[in-house]
Amino acid sequence: MDPLFVANWKMNKSLAEATDFCKAFAKLYTPASNVNDVGIAPPLSALAKVSEELSTLRGVSTGVQNVHWLENGAHTGEISTSMASELGASFAILGHSERREHYGETSEGVASRAKTVLSSGMMAIVCVGETKEQFESRKTEETVRTQLSDSLAGVNIENESRLVVAYEPVWAIGTGLAATPKIAGSVHSFIRQELIGRFSKLGEKIPLLYGGSTKPENISELIAQEHVNGALVGGASLKAESFWKLIENGRG
Repeated sequence: MDPLFVANWKMNKSLAEATDFCKAFAKLYTPASNVNDVGIAPPLSALAKVSEELSTLRGVSTGVQNVHWLENGAHTGEISTSMASELGASFAILGHSERREHYGETSEGVASRAKTVLSSGMMAIVCVGETKEQFESRKTEETVRTQLSDSLAGVNIENESRLVVAYEPVWAIGTGLAATPKIAGSVHSFIRQELIGRFSKLGEKIPLLYGGSTKPENISELIAQEHVNGALVGGASLKAESFWKLIENGRG
């Protein structure tokens, strides 16, 4: 399958900075055949502007970094799928390790969000990954299996392209460390088998992204692994030049 590259800007960029990025990226960008292979998730404050600036770029979509599972209500600080869609979002990142670790989000909550996102017609990017302690204790597969099972509990899919799973080892996020291609490939193969066990043939086609200090310099080796189908990109996506170079190298 064609690789997918998703930028997660986290809590970075003012409206002016986001606009400057879009203008610079538009000058560099070339679409790949007829596929949507690039996604950008800016902070909510810039989502409408980024969606507008990138609307003419074929193959590029915008999304949110989190979303609530309910349509409306007394949920201070949250945003619904319909609100996100109005701002131009077509996908949502769910269960990012920073949300799990710092804001108490649970896999059960991720499952609720995933069901809502998929039923709304948006794409759901469900994140799983182990901590450094779990990795060193050889509990990667146990941790990922549990997170995956709980985060997809009750989730049914009719179109595998709207569910994406991102493996992001916590020990590699923002640390400059990245899983070796061999480690990433092994975990992605494990995730693939888990998805096939849950979704049968549809599980064979669900895109699997690697996230964790991906860079233009290491993306080619990671993408070369059989079940690494793209990347969830943090720091390297904050500059138009480095994000575009990563995409170019990843496309091969």
